[in-house]
Amino acid sequence: MCTTRIRNSFLKKAARKSKRVPLHKRRRSRIDELAGDDGPDEAVALILETLPGLTRLAERHHLDLLAYLLGMTQMEAEEHLRVRSRRKLS
Repeated sequence: MCTTRIRNSFLKKAARKSKRVPLHKRRRSRIDELAGDDGPDEAVALILETLPGLTRLAERHHLDLLAYLLGMTQMEAEEHLRVRSRRKLS
């Protein structure tokens, strides 16, 4: 009786393995959903919306270097939008 069970297990078809999808393709973050595919100006605008809150959070927890870098990032994003809007007016 034991040999029958063993033989039956060898005769069964192997189960199909599902294709694995990389994690970065499986999940879309909330930011990806908000940003969409509108272009770089919209991405910069979204980043500008989130930076002040992140900067306050870093300052509240005394993460001085991080707060400084976030402030610099905000300045760079504002400059990017300013330059882009100037080009569009020309």
